[in-house]
Amino acid sequence: MAIQKRANQTDIAERLGVSVSTVSRALANEIGISDAVRREVQRVARTLGYKSKHSMAAVLGDKRAVALVPLGSATSGLSGFYFGIVEGMREQAAASGMALDVRLINESAVTLELVKKQVAQADAGGLLLAGIDAWDELTDWSAEADVPLVLVNGSDPEMRVSSVAPANYYGAYSATQRLLSAGHRRILHYTHRYRPTIRQRQRGFEQAIAKTPGAAGIVVNSDERRTGELLADILAGKHEVTAAFIWNDIAAVEMLEALYGPESPLPPGFSIIGFDDLPLADMATPRLSTMRVDREAIGRGAVRLLAEHMDGERAVQQLEIGVSMVEGETVFTV
Repeated sequence: MAIQKRANQTDIAERLGVSVSTVSRALANEIGISDAVRREVQRVARTLGYKSKHSMAAVLGDKRAVALVPLGSATSGLSGFYFGIVEGMREQAAASGMALDVRLINESAVTLELVKKQVAQADAGGLLLAGIDAWDELTDWSAEADVPLVLVNGSDPEMRVSSVAPANYYGAYSATQRLLSAGHRRILHYTHRYRPTIRQRQRGFEQAIAKTPGAAGIVVNSDERRTGELLADILAGKHEVTAAFIWNDIAAVEMLEALYGPESPLPPGFSIIGFDDLPLADMATPRLSTMRVDREAIGRGAVRLLAEHMDGERAVQQLEIGVSMVEGETVFTV
């Protein structure tokens, strides 16, 4: 069997169409080489398995990434959610030898120019977008500039870029099954239409309902009824439901006092399940039943996936992190 030839600098130069001198200087991080050329040389070196006692430290040490985290989510009721994700990202980056720059941005004003500016300021070769969905301009730029991109707590239905998210479909299916197993047959799902991840939760809810004879599911969107309006509808018996699966804990907790307070007009046994297991779910009275998301695992998985792409992996991957039921005190058998 023929022995496979070890890759050398000539192989890298031929692959890129540059001189061996350029390759040598890029691997040694010498001045006079643009960042774009240096990253491309080092990427191909990793892909080919090039090894040199003089250059590999430079190749491995060039892994820099920037994580853009939504400011609104970081300073609102979702702060506990994204804090856990950031902790996971930082933990994995440290273990992987990756320099990770975490930056808060206004998610309502995200543009391609803003993203490019953040990447340039961080001198990053990879990008993590937390809670921000991809769009055509962004994915085109990521491919053209060879800046790997991973969505964190997001997904791309068009499979242009990789992503890491909780198991939204199966988590919602499990939550709905829990209510069905308690005997509920008219169940409301409160959701919104904005993000692919949340639409997966609606799909899981609808599938669980469809597989249960005699069950009926009512879907209400937040752009049609605000949380307070929906709560008033439930208390007035508008939908004639005995249980609700709410798309996140924040909206669910907002309803608890009215649903279970002494003046509630609802008959005993009304059940409610949230999603995420945010700290406020544990602080609520009664303790909210919800689906627990391992937020640190999402952060760790995103950094591992980004590192693979920065090492030359081209296949788009969609990683799901499993969720689990937290029983709480808001599910009752009827």
